[in-house]
Amino acid sequence: MGARVQKVDILAIGVHPDDIELACSGTLLRHMEEGKTVGLLDLTRGELGSRGSAEIRTREANKAAEMMGVSFRWNADMADGFFQITPENTNKIIQFIRACQPTIVLANALHDRHPDHGRAAKLVADACFYSGLLRIETKDKEGKPQEKWRPDNVFHYIQDRNLTPDFVVDITPYIDRKMEIIMAYTSQFHSPEAEEYAQEVSTPISGAQFKNFLRAKAASYGRETGYDFAEGFNVTRVPGVKDLFNLD
Repeated sequence: MGARVQKVDILAIGVHPDDIELACSGTLLRHMEEGKTVGLLDLTRGELGSRGSAEIRTREANKAAEMMGVSFRWNADMADGFFQITPENTNKIIQFIRACQPTIVLANALHDRHPDHGRAAKLVADACFYSGLLRIETKDKEGKPQEKWRPDNVFHYIQDRNLTPDFVVDITPYIDRKMEIIMAYTSQFHSPEAEEYAQEVSTPISGAQFKNFLRAKAASYGRETGYDFAEGFNVTRVPGVKDLFNLD
C-alpha cells in the first residue's frame, strides 16, 4: 500500500476517480459532520476516460479528497475497463479493508450503464466477505500478518441509472458542497475553469446541463421521503430495524 491508512468508520470505494463524489459525497459529508471518520479507495485511475488523463484525474481526486476532509485517499491501480474479479484483485481490497477496518463500506452500483460499475460492486462485496475469513492470509505494507475483518454492512450507491433505492440519505444541507467537490474534476465536467479541455471530445457528463441533472436526481430521490435532496443506496442483505418509530 502506497499511502498511510488508519481505522475509519466508513470506507467509500469507487472504481473510477469521481464515482464517490458523484454518488455518495453528500452522505460522507453528513457523517463526517456527525463525527464519523471516512477513507476513500479508488480501484483505477480512470485512464480510459475520454477527457484528461490518469495523471490529471489523480491530481483532481486528491484535490476533491482535500475538499471533503477525509482521512486518506488510496488507489489500487487496477486496469480501468479491463480489471477482473481475480484472487489478486480481491486480495488487494482485502488488504486495504483489514488495514482500515471500516464498519461500513460504500461501493459502486449493483448494475449501471458503465460495465465497470457492476463488476466493481461484486468485486468489493466479495472482498468484504472474504476479508472476514481466518484462513485467507494477508500482510500489511510492512510485511506483518493482518487480522481478519468483515464490515458490518456494504451499501451500494446509485450512479447513472435511476435504480429504485432501498433507502435514501438526506443530503439537503450538503448539496452545494457536493457540487463544489465534484467540480474539482475540471477535466471531466463543464466549468469556466475547464477551458483547456473544451476542445476535447464531448461526453455524457461534460455538458453544461449535467450539473442540473445531478441536482434534479438528488431532488427526485429526496421527494418521497420529504427531503429536498437525497442520495440513494441499494442493499443485498436485508437490514434490521429495532425501532419502527425512528424511520423518516
